[in-house]
Amino acid sequence: MLTEKQKELLLFIHERMQERGVPPSFDEMKDALDLKSKSGIHRLITALVERGFIRRLPHRARAIEVIKLPENETVAAQKRGFQPSVIEGSAPPRSNIAPPPPSHVIDSRTVSVPVMGRIAAGTPISAIQNHTHDIAVPPDLLTNGEHFALEVKGDSMIEAGIHDGDTVIIRRCDSAENGDIVVALVEKEEATLKRLRKKGSTIALEAANPEFKTRIFGPDQVDIQGRLVGLLRRY
Repeated sequence: MLTEKQKELLLFIHERMQERGVPPSFDEMKDALDLKSKSGIHRLITALVERGFIRRLPHRARAIEVIKLPENETVAAQKRGFQPSVIEGSAPPRSNIAPPPPSHVIDSRTVSVPVMGRIAAGTPISAIQNHTHDIAVPPDLLTNGEHFALEVKGDSMIEAGIHDGDTVIIRRCDSAENGDIVVALVEKEEATLKRLRKKGSTIALEAANPEFKTRIFGPDQVDIQGRLVGLLRRY
């Protein structure tokens, strides 16, 4: 499943290749998607490569090639002129986690916590904003404040004891301490579960799996959505 920005970029590249025979430049991609920097394009390209929609071609200028399009994209849609559908600042970011319904006490042993969808512990996915269901959580897993739960997809945090299919309990907040495991929203577009490392004026999102690289961002590229406080697992 692609995020909105990933899909916009994929269709823009496809349309430009149909028109001119070569992919657009990174500057053209940045302008078309109304992003502030080319670093955002690099991340979207990497995500599309990892998902098998495009591939990089060695030793060629603008060396990318579209392999496939989203399943529901019709022939007419593929051939029509493409324009980005969202201009930055014109509407609230679709990828922000919507305010979850409040938790409430079921009995002395359990508290109902809203599950707001899935979070990536691997390649970032579109951030979660849909309340899917509620789960019963022991009250000693919760701290003061507002909480929500997310289902984990991926294994980038496996060495921190977080596995694919786990449910993490998140305390909603917009800041965290160095070393905390957080829900991070990257450039208002992609959400991921990673360990936060602050290095001077930069923010590092660190995986707990040697197969995944640490990603470095500027302070204005990452929004903290919450901090990990608990985990549930079914066997």
